[in-house]
Amino acid sequence: MAEKILGIRTRGLFLFAAAIVLSSGAEAGDPGLAAVLHAHNQGGPAAKAATIAMLNWPAAPAAKIKTSPGRPTIMMAGGPGGIYEETSAGRFSPAVQGALDRVYVPNVRSNSVDVIDPTTLTVIDHFKVGASPQHVVPSWDLRTLWVAGSKVRHSSGSLTPIDPATGKPGRRIDVPDAYNMYFTTDGQSAIVVAESLQRLEFRDPQTMALQALLPVPQCRGINHADFAMDGRYAIFSCEFGGNLVKVDIAERKVLGTLNLSKRGMPQDVRISPDGRTFYVADMMADGVFLINGDDFVETGFIPTAIGAHGLYPSRDATRLYVSNRGSHRIRGGRKGPGSISIIDFATRKVAGVWPIPGGGSPDMGNVSADGKTLWLSGRYDDVVYAIDTSSGNVTKIPVGHEPHGLTVWPQPGRYSLGHTGNMR
Repeated sequence: MAEKILGIRTRGLFLFAAAIVLSSGAEAGDPGLAAVLHAHNQGGPAAKAATIAMLNWPAAPAAKIKTSPGRPTIMMAGGPGGIYEETSAGRFSPAVQGALDRVYVPNVRSNSVDVIDPTTLTVIDHFKVGASPQHVVPSWDLRTLWVAGSKVRHSSGSLTPIDPATGKPGRRIDVPDAYNMYFTTDGQSAIVVAESLQRLEFRDPQTMALQALLPVPQCRGINHADFAMDGRYAIFSCEFGGNLVKVDIAERKVLGTLNLSKRGMPQDVRISPDGRTFYVADMMADGVFLINGDDFVETGFIPTAIGAHGLYPSRDATRLYVSNRGSHRIRGGRKGPGSISIIDFATRKVAGVWPIPGGGSPDMGNVSADGKTLWLSGRYDDVVYAIDTSSGNVTKIPVGHEPHGLTVWPQPGRYSLGHTGNMR
């Protein structure tokens, strides 16, 4: 019913051929599997949501199970990619079957989305959405792409669904503010980041009905986040406060704040493949902070270049691409071109830098499903960059005014935690 309300074509539920992790500890091949599938097929919406939350596709060798009292059981994939093992090239969920290969680009000042064919590198579609679209966010169940739009002057924020099978938008849902959006690891809540209102809104992931509000006045400019390995907490960046905030997801409360040593403008947040360290890009500090999430302390800093902004793991989880936006719109009188720094996860050092021809302003995006292309918006140059990850060569594609958080779809992974594709 929710899909019909949103104007999205219902395609049915794909049951994952996967390892099933039950709270009782049952594993694949256990008689419990049949019971879970029966409960899913025979139950109502609540039962279906509960059984979907148990599914983890596909099973990985030497998988680890993390449990927390009172919280969902989360399966951590083993293998060389760590928590990103299931996001490696080719590991698609059945849920993305039939999705068109596209790049969706929200244009902040055009109030629109451009759709790029990654094969021809051309814009093949264009449609209007709500005011100030900031990010295109894959849903937790991988069946919808949400265009998150910010509150602007007298216009409210909005969430516009896109059907990945057709590339077409559905009916817009008005919300107070939606700079960005994430999803809890169990898929039970969307977390709408209402940046201008300094709060997080927990909403139904299908209908976007409000579940709960969490004010975060200690986090001015709350915008980007990533989750602990077991989903117990998330760390959000506070762009205008120069700090981070740690949020207990189950209890929906703030656990603490952390002032960064350089007091800059923290931006994107991504967790390391081993789940031990959070990487935080900082646009004023010109580099990436390292944070021990459990202890919530700063443990290091990696200088990159002016305007460190977006963070994207490679498909083999050995590198972290850092988009350095350059001196565009950055206070302090500093000048410098945009570039991409490549951090080696193993050494925590910069292994290389790709310049953007003509300077550029690389911002947000993601890596193609095969890992061969890094797609980034050129925020203040009205282009999208398609960057060859084997050479660093850049192709520029003209789009609307002020492109921001584009997403590439489909992407490998079992589920999405939000943003432009924080996949697990």
